[in-house]
Amino acid sequence: MNPLLSLSRGLPSAFRLSRRLPSLKPSFSGNPLRRPGVARSLFSTMDAQDLQHYLADAPPSVVRLEIEKHFDALNDKQKRYAHFISRASFAGSRIVARQISPESEPIFNFILALHKESGGDWKALQAKAGISDEHLDQFLQYAAQFLGNNGNYKSFGDAKFIPRCPESAFAALATTSPDAQRFYNETSGGIFSSEKPALMHLGYPEEGHMTTYYPGSPDITKAEIEAVSAWMEEKGLLPENTRLVKSKDGSFEILIASGNRAIPSEGGDIGKETEFKINDGALAGKTIKLVYGDHAKELAAATAYIKRAAENGDNENQQKMCDAYAKSFGEGSLLAFKDSQRFWIRDKGPMIESNVGFIETYRDPAGIRGEWEGFAAVVNLERTRAFGALVDAAPSLVPLLPWNKDFEKDKFLSPDFTSLEVLTFAGSGIPAGINIPNYDDIRQTEGFKNVSLGNVLSAKAPDEKIPFIDEKDLEVYRKYRDGAFEVQVGLHELTGHGCGKLLQETSSGVFNFDKTNPPLSPLTGKPVTTWYKPGQTWGSVFGSLAGSYEECRAELVAMYLSCEFPVLKIFGFGDGSVDIDGEAGDVLYASYLSMARAGLASLEMWDPKSRKWGQAHSQARFSILQCFLQAGDGFCKLDYQKDDLTDLKILLDRSKILTTGRKAVGDYLQKLHIYKATADVETGTKFYNSMTEVDPEFWGRKVRNEVLRNKQPRKVFVQANTYLDEATGKVTLKHYDATPQGLIQSWAERDV
Repeated sequence: MNPLLSLSRGLPSAFRLSRRLPSLKPSFSGNPLRRPGVARSLFSTMDAQDLQHYLADAPPSVVRLEIEKHFDALNDKQKRYAHFISRASFAGSRIVARQISPESEPIFNFILALHKESGGDWKALQAKAGISDEHLDQFLQYAAQFLGNNGNYKSFGDAKFIPRCPESAFAALATTSPDAQRFYNETSGGIFSSEKPALMHLGYPEEGHMTTYYPGSPDITKAEIEAVSAWMEEKGLLPENTRLVKSKDGSFEILIASGNRAIPSEGGDIGKETEFKINDGALAGKTIKLVYGDHAKELAAATAYIKRAAENGDNENQQKMCDAYAKSFGEGSLLAFKDSQRFWIRDKGPMIESNVGFIETYRDPAGIRGEWEGFAAVVNLERTRAFGALVDAAPSLVPLLPWNKDFEKDKFLSPDFTSLEVLTFAGSGIPAGINIPNYDDIRQTEGFKNVSLGNVLSAKAPDEKIPFIDEKDLEVYRKYRDGAFEVQVGLHELTGHGCGKLLQETSSGVFNFDKTNPPLSPLTGKPVTTWYKPGQTWGSVFGSLAGSYEECRAELVAMYLSCEFPVLKIFGFGDGSVDIDGEAGDVLYASYLSMARAGLASLEMWDPKSRKWGQAHSQARFSILQCFLQAGDGFCKLDYQKDDLTDLKILLDRSKILTTGRKAVGDYLQKLHIYKATADVETGTKFYNSMTEVDPEFWGRKVRNEVLRNKQPRKVFVQANTYLDEATGKVTLKHYDATPQGLIQSWAERDV
């Protein structure tokens, strides 16, 4: 999934465009640092300047996902199918909250309890609580950002956000109903707490960060997580729908998400045995237990809705896909989930597109456990035609990439590529483009699908500022950035994630390349010496780096192939001939400017204290900016006169995109691709880390401060709800206002 795409997965395995958030300037009355007691203790560990970057957006950028005209064009059966997929997706919303922080689900309950008490009349609730207009607004702003992220950590950046109002305002609101008070108490102070800076970011427990993928296990180590992961890989137990608990006696429990708590009657993915004594290796003497029924209530509901969806599928593939989902969610089987993905790939050209499950692994610090997400969307036939033409062109585009056939699939598996209008996207954030499934064995031999989310791409926040673009470039940038972005999404998802071969020993002694005469590496001119061993995957070998590395590779493929003017013609720009000064050249220029600007904006996601990246796609985009800057020949530079960089601008020489720029992109891409293809994790990791290293003084302080000063709120989306009249079989759609109040109401009426 491509997250620059939301440039805003995630630019997710997500293109979620980079957020360009405006500076957060707390008023004194709303600054938690001014509260007695707690505030003073916070001040000793995080000063006011640092803390302001964690305050909720004011105001948040609330945008409505427009879907009505596309939904109305469906027939009744298709509407029912979409309705049940939507309900199954939203049924897992509490799973997402539970996967983020211990306090997220109680905060969710607290917000909905207050809405229930208010009856939608927030001014009346304000009067009952005795709080000011400002503090009510700040509560509503926080609630909107929370619901937009399905938790109290940003979906893009993995950093906590806290309310701007004092804690006393939340405490006063809690007194308005017994339920609100109970849920507020259950947050255990987690809404406002910031006394431990490391806990303001998601990550490994041993580094002091927040994660609930390892619940109740504060002393679990990275080494133990890796050892259990290696055991799971050896056993053939896939990790995406699991959490891991380290018990007080040193044993481990693998929690398997399933609607049923009992062991499946025919056995789970590795049989009926659920307790294993480890005799050797790093876990010698330890016990590993499999425990079914994690998130049981939510997955039982999702299973029931999915079964209803199967009854309304347009074809056999949709019905079999839903049947496989039901088995997966009910019994906790990821082998069944993989079957669902196979049927999904075979479901060519549907009117309703969907996918549901534990998909993207960005937020697990180990990079292997998936976050729940699900979507239901209507195909936009007009825009899909352009993507279909891109699919047709792909077999002629892939050979243009900077490696030979030894490092490419024998045959490009032409996928479905559709432009969608999203009805529902349940998860922690909405990407702009998706390329799944993420399972290498399916992708390499059976294929994949690409989707572009049109109404996400087109959603605009009012009065959006555009920092770092030179005045002379603003007109072209504003006019063509959406078109450039659509081209980028298409190439990123289709050719970026769709290209490349992994050199593998697929089973003992069986290779997918000539082992006796190995391919020559274009980097060294010598035969390759590394490849993937049986049971290894790209993700298991490259670990937590894999997500960012792969997004960077896909972005570079898109930047490289966007220089092909026949590609730009597919999207309606130019006549296919090379013309850097024409309209197609404008689109290409806007694309390279967008990527450079995204690289700058990405510094928001770099933590100067730990000197680590908090977001995989931001890390990737920063490295591509470095690639541009290191290209030489005056191709790209940062321009500023003031010491504090308040006049910082990106200058990029349009006339050199096709020469200096493309060569730099190709050289960087070739290295990433060959290291990935050959499982050369040591060299690949060292190289990628060098490209994403942040100089703490210039980039980490001076440039980052200017980025933070100019940041803008990331969009949060108000989504419609669907309602089925069981008597008539008719489905109706209800939209909500693009306000914090409308967003809260939509969730209250979702009843999850």
